[in-house]
This record gives sequence, structure tokens and C-alpha cells, in this order.
Amino acid sequence: MIPAKRAHLHVVALSHQGMREGKNNEDRYAISSYFISEEDLTPVLFAIVSDGIGGHRAGEVAAEMVVDYVSQAVSDSDASKPLDTIRDAIAAANQAVYSKAQEDEGKHGMGATCACAWVIKDKLYTAAIGDSRIYLIRGATIRQISTDHTWIQEAIEKGVITLEQARDHPNVHVIRRYIGSKDTPEVDFRLRLQPDEKDSRAESNQGMRLQPGDSLLLCSDGLTDLVWNDEILEIARAAKDQKVAVQTLIDLANERGGHDNITIALLSVPKGGPIKTTPIKNLLWWIIGGVTAFLFTASALIGLIWYLVQPTSNPTPTSTPPPTLVLDTRIPPTTTLAPTLTFTPRPTAGPTYTPWPTNTP
Repeated sequence: MIPAKRAHLHVVALSHQGMREGKNNEDRYAISSYFISEEDLTPVLFAIVSDGIGGHRAGEVAAEMVVDYVSQAVSDSDASKPLDTIRDAIAAANQAVYSKAQEDEGKHGMGATCACAWVIKDKLYTAAIGDSRIYLIRGATIRQISTDHTWIQEAIEKGVITLEQARDHPNVHVIRRYIGSKDTPEVDFRLRLQPDEKDSRAESNQGMRLQPGDSLLLCSDGLTDLVWNDEILEIARAAKDQKVAVQTLIDLANERGGHDNITIALLSVPKGGPIKTTPIKNLLWWIIGGVTAFLFTASALIGLIWYLVQPTSNPTPTSTPPPTLVLDTRIPPTTTLAPTLTFTPRPTAGPTYTPWPTNTP
């Protein structure tokens, strides 16, 4: 794919380390805009949020590796098989993170979660591993379209605990699936539009069409541990713009303790349809052409000004008339022929003259 000048959706992304003293930010995210090719100008947007886990300052290393590996794989693809591209990229990232952890004792046990949203024109593809989430906000509703890979989620699905009990459960942060494990984790491609959907139906939702006004919110668990879904919806709908909405959500999580890093990426489909954009390469040619035209015009203007300020008349150069050659017609006293006269050519600084012919009696 080729880079685009800007995204065809409205995009805001912010990250905060939280309020816990001495805690560094182990979250990482990336948002990239493309066209499929120079011949196919279908706009593409890819967003990824990753939350690092394990080891002193190792979580951020794992999260950054995940973001880099997956983003690069997406960039190198032709967008024809988005799910396969993400699956292969996460497998490569998992092996890289695991190998890095084995090489460095200080990074042993590090890993990362991952939530991805890939929008090709208006078609949505998602992927998730761990407890970073993806929400779809449509009208007056909000729905978590990803599935958490946690002990809590499994307990809820089996009916062991309720949603209310899950909020304060001691196992709330126990993750069942993450990138950096010895065995490659299964990427979750379930895109849940209904709570009671079967897995096969949820996976078939991949490629669903987004509608004007739809919003996607990707976030780390630093937000969802402290701010509930209905509050996310209310703030997102009430804010005057996206940046205010994202900042308000982060502020609310921090007011309630901010015990973890908080990262949010909010993507919205304009109500009037996707934003028109241009490839960066085409933009570069426009810039080069504009600079060239400016330089040409400036040069012509400078030349005109120089011509106008020159004196209107120039002194007429004077020329020195050539010396007059005098013909000697006198007859020598003897009958002997006069000797031949030899002429030396004048310097080339002045006019050159042809020697006069030799005189004879």
C-alpha cells in the first residue's frame, strides 16, 4: 500500500501513564492511513492498541514490538486478505517477543495484548488478543465487539459469576491469552454485533460496512477497569468534538484512581461520508511543481526588474580611423628594381589590413 496524506475517517488518539506514582507507560498504539495502490485509490485506515505486561520496563518493549510488527505487515500488504495478514503478523510478533524475553533475564515473562481495527473504505475488520477492547458506537448504542481473553470472561460465560461481581473480583486482571507466550496464541476474529451470537456468526461479521456517524473506540484496560460502557457512550455523544471526548474519558479514569496506563483511539465515520484525501507521493509532486513554478516566476521577475533599472542610453563608442597609406610614385635613381617591402601584421586588438602591393618602376 502507499501512504495517504490524511485518514479518510476522523481520528483522535491519546495515551496517559495513569496516576500511580513511578509507573511508566507500557501502552503503545499506532494509526496509519493508506491507499491500496497508485492504480487503486481505495482509502485504508489501520489502528492498533497494545498494552504491555510483565517484567521491569519489559512490558513497553513487548507492546512496541507488537505495534511495529503488525503495522509493518499491514503496510507491506495489498489489503486483499486482511485477516490472514493480521494472523501472520501476530504470529511473527509472538515469536519475536518470546525470543527477546528468553535472551534477556530482565525481560523474562514479558508480553502484550493487542486490539486492531482495519477499515478498508467502509468495511471493518477486527482482531484481538488479551483484554484491550474494541467498541462500536452507533446512534444511541454502544457495543463491545471484541471479546476479553481473561479468567473473568470465562467465568461469566460459564455462569460462575455475574457482571456486577466481575468488577471487583480479585482475578479481574488474570489474562488467558497474550502475545509473547511460548505457543502462538489464537487470534480472535469474532466481531460480535449481538450478545448471543454464535462464534461462527460473529466471525462472519468481518467486513461489515460502517455507516456514516459510526465510531470505533479502541482502548487498554486502564479505561475499562474504571469507566463503564454506558459512561463511555454518554461522554462520546455529549462532547463537542472527538478530542474533548477522549480527554474527558482519560480524566474520568484518573479521577477514579488511574491505577493503570490509559490509551484510547477513537475513529469516526463522517456523517457526510469518508474524507477525501490524496496519496503522499502525489502531494509531493504537487509541492515540487509548485516550488519549480515559483522559482521560475521569481527568476523572470528579477530579470525584468534588472532590465528596467538599467540606463536608457549608452555612450556611442568612438573608433580611431585607420592610418592612411601613402603611395610613393617616385622613380629610383637607378634602373634596379626596388626591393620588396615587408609588412608586419598589426596586433589583433584593432582592424587587420591587407598589405599594399609592391611598387615597380
